[in-house]
Amino acid sequence: MMRVAWVTGAGKGIGAVIAREIAKREIRVAVSARTVADIENVANEICDNGGKAFPVVCDVTQPDSITNAVTQIQEKFGAITILVNNAGVGGSHKFIGHDDALWHKILDTNLNSVYYVTKAVAPMMVQENWGRIINIASVSSKVGSKYTAAYTASKHGVLGLTRALAAEFISNNITVNAICPAYVDTPMTDATIANMHKRTKMSEADARAYLEKLSPQNRLITSEEVAHVALMLIDENARGITGQAINVDGGMVMF
Repeated sequence: MMRVAWVTGAGKGIGAVIAREIAKREIRVAVSARTVADIENVANEICDNGGKAFPVVCDVTQPDSITNAVTQIQEKFGAITILVNNAGVGGSHKFIGHDDALWHKILDTNLNSVYYVTKAVAPMMVQENWGRIINIASVSSKVGSKYTAAYTASKHGVLGLTRALAAEFISNNITVNAICPAYVDTPMTDATIANMHKRTKMSEADARAYLEKLSPQNRLITSEEVAHVALMLIDENARGITGQAINVDGGMVMF
């Protein structure tokens, strides 16, 4: 039986790498994001390498867009039984005078989207009596740092939701886990570096070095490392792993 996976935020970075790696397992993959060109590039690359992929435009903060995406994926590939909630956004601000619009943007993209997308997909997994839900969280799901109130709150929320759903779906052969990376070498981190340069006048090279030094390994995590854990969690031999938050952080958070 060829399974069907949906990876959100799959136009670039972690999501694109996870989609490519899942496709190598002979799993049909729906890749979604808001930018058509990005997801078409990823889907075409997968197909050119012998995999099966389908690009679908989706704004994961909008329930109607999610419903439309699910309908398209089902019509193209069938029931979705592997879900990778990867779509996310960064952002920082001092709490005093925090911009409300930034708060809502981050919570909507990082947390509410996981709720909406999982709510739309979970009934298919229950019907199939099998499923894998993987939420790309963050070390910020476990620790706090200054100027990241919205991001930290959103990622703590993802971890809480992961644990609650793992308990709720345990009798349906559905596992629900979170992967918690430190800073990953992606366009999102590039944006963080650019923001640090803008706000502190630190050079971008120094800003990157600062983020690297937050890890005991003195480096950024790669998207391939995150994808490796996702592939492990999808495997049937990982059926005993659920409700977990697995760090991929070079030892940054040791608990």
